[in-house]
Order: sequence, then structure tokens, then C-alpha cells
Amino acid sequence: MDLQLQDKTAFISGSTAGIGLSIAEALLKENAAVIINGRKDKQVEEVVAALQKAFPKGKISGISADFGKKEEVEALIAQLPPIDILVNNIGIFEPKPFADIPDEDWFRFFEVNVMSGVRLSRALFPKMLAKKWGRIIFVSSESAVFIPDEMIHYGMTKTAQVAIARGMAELTKGTQVTVNTILPGPTKSRGVGDFVNSLATQEQVSFDEMESKFFEDFRPTSLLQRFATTEEVANMVAYLVSPLASATNGAAIRVEGGLIRSIL
Repeated sequence: MDLQLQDKTAFISGSTAGIGLSIAEALLKENAAVIINGRKDKQVEEVVAALQKAFPKGKISGISADFGKKEEVEALIAQLPPIDILVNNIGIFEPKPFADIPDEDWFRFFEVNVMSGVRLSRALFPKMLAKKWGRIIFVSSESAVFIPDEMIHYGMTKTAQVAIARGMAELTKGTQVTVNTILPGPTKSRGVGDFVNSLATQEQVSFDEMESKFFEDFRPTSLLQRFATTEEVANMVAYLVSPLASATNGAAIRVEGGLIRSIL
């Protein structure tokens, strides 16, 4: 299927690994120009070089910025060319008992997971509205609905993203701009893989055994009963940012393996 992205330029925050990198690859396959992002120059340069090797005809560049630092985000925004597609993917997570989460962690999670998308959207959204075409995606999580008791501060930020995206969508009437959220379930990204590997080491079991135990103990309602691949999430994003998805706006689209039981 041709997603009609050959003349579009996309910026993806947090895209040197995991879901963000898979989104970049999915859009490059559709001939979009892609700007990736990571915290460090070297990291970004290495991934750009790898993508250029994999997609020799692709238009690929990168800009480094730490989304925990407002001044670096402002510098990044100043370097961006006209953007048709914004994917707010950057995010951090850390399991921690509620009583042990200090104020600093609440503010840090909000700064990175929520304000990253706010700042980028505040700069790019008005330009999309002016030209009456654009796509903004917030990569939220099933944790926006199914708040995890082991990291409530993370769940809070994911719910906030859904609210922001829906509010922004209300401002798009009469245009071909859409703002949507995707809700991935447990996904085998680098961070999640490292987390599960550490648990497997502690429990002295294999990764596969730990994966089964994770879904049995922490996500028993999952119908998929495994971690989704980053490519499975990226495929949904590629469709939603395409002209083919023009009738989907203000939606929270699930890619969570049937974990959430509610039908709406």
C-alpha cells in the first residue's frame, strides 16, 4: 500500500532506538524525509549513518537534544525545517513504589514525557494549521488507561498526553491537520528488553520465561500474551500520519494487544 508520504518531512523525538527508530524506518520505507533525535551528537550521527546505509536513497538527518533541558529543546526547534509530521515519542519510565517517588521525579517525568510534546507542538502546530495540512502523534501508552501501580508517575504523564492531543484536535476544524495518540502496550523496546533481562537475571530464568511471568503477574488481561514488536507499533503510526488516515482525528488508538478490556 502506498501511504503517499513521499513529499512529507517528519521529525521524531527519541528516535535513535526502540519505537522511535522503528517509526523512522517505517516512514523511510514510504519515502518520507526523516529527522531523527537523540540526546547525544555521537549517538545521532551513528544512527543517521546506519539509516543512510539501509536507505541509500532516503533523506535522513538528525538533531541532538536532551528533552529534560528546556534550552536544548529550544535550540532544536530553531534548527527544524518546515515539518509536516511530528511524532512526540520521547519518554522515560522507571518502576518505583508510590511512597518512594520524590517531587523531583514527578517533575522530571512531566518535563520529559509531557512538556517535550507540548513545546514541539506549540512551535509546529500553528504552522500546520496555517497550511491546512499536518500530522501530530503523541506516543502514549496503555498505561494512560491501565495505570500501573508500580510507576504511577509514568501513568500520569501518559494520561496527560491523551488529554493534550484531544484538546489540540479540537482546534483543527476545517483543516487537514490531525492530532492523535497511540497507546502501545508492553513493547520489546531496548529499555523494556533491558528491564526484563535484569528481572530474568534476578529470578535466574530465561528471557522467554520472564516474559511469560510478566504477563501472568502484571498484564494478565493481555490477549497477545507477549511483548509487541516496535515494528508493530510503527506500522500503526505510519498509517496514522499518512493522507489515508484523514478521517482519524482526536483519537487514542490502541496497539496494546487487547490488554484494555473496555470497548470504548
